[in-house]
Amino acid sequence: MTELSHDSTRRELATGQGVLRYHEAGEGPPLLMLHGSGPGVTGWRNYRDNLAAFAPHFRCLVLEFPGFGVSDPADGHPLATAGDAVVRFLDGLGLQRVDVIGNSMGGIVGTRFALDHPDRVRRLVTIGGIGRNLYSPGPGEGIRLLTEFTDNPTRDGLVRWLRSMVYDQNLVTDELVEERWAQATDPDTLASARLMYGSKAFAARAAAAAASGEPPYWALLHRLRPKTLLTWGRDDRVSPVDMSILPMRTIPDGELHVFPDCGHWVMIEQKAAWESAVLAFLTREDATKDAA
Repeated sequence: MTELSHDSTRRELATGQGVLRYHEAGEGPPLLMLHGSGPGVTGWRNYRDNLAAFAPHFRCLVLEFPGFGVSDPADGHPLATAGDAVVRFLDGLGLQRVDVIGNSMGGIVGTRFALDHPDRVRRLVTIGGIGRNLYSPGPGEGIRLLTEFTDNPTRDGLVRWLRSMVYDQNLVTDELVEERWAQATDPDTLASARLMYGSKAFAARAAAAAASGEPPYWALLHRLRPKTLLTWGRDDRVSPVDMSILPMRTIPDGELHVFPDCGHWVMIEQKAAWESAVLAFLTREDATKDAA
């Protein structure tokens, strides 16, 4: 297999609303990989170490959402522009049906896409993030630290947020901090983050949602059609594991796998176990339901 480096996998797709950048590796059925949010995040940083496991089986497509400093920016709230980017991306590549892996925010985007386009997702994998807090305070500790950093971006604030993401604190290295800091403090990326996690925007969005009368996505999970695997870190401080109860119970064909000694970044912190579970799920034979 060709070396799966940043440059060897990097691609661009021109669309009517700007250039979408992505990473591509492997051949086979298309697997769309959607990243999470937070300071300095990219799709490449979320999934770079997982590509070697999935590329022998799938055409892996790691999409970079607008507003995070890699793809061209788009006007609007990052969650809304991410959903639009998925449609533009798949249409631009001529892909009608895909498997989807979504980390945190990417899991919400993938779930919403599957709800809106039920015939376009064969199987869905989420990594934390979806559902709602049932026993734990909401928003979780990691989200509160993210808001603090977004309002007042300091290096110490970034470190506190990064430490909330993982169970193994040794993963928060100086290299990781520097990598994240450089992109998180880019003016355009920071402005986009404030649309999502700034305290004023956070409060305004909650008020608007309450006033709209529209049901939140998690209240519609009983309509989700694809087979779904929920993966979660038992020690997640961003989206605590009790959030998994509602989607686990209401998604018609949903499964839940909880990983011990693991925080929010399951695909990084429990890499081998997570890859094994996800590959087994995605490659499992179930011709009758998958063909329906």
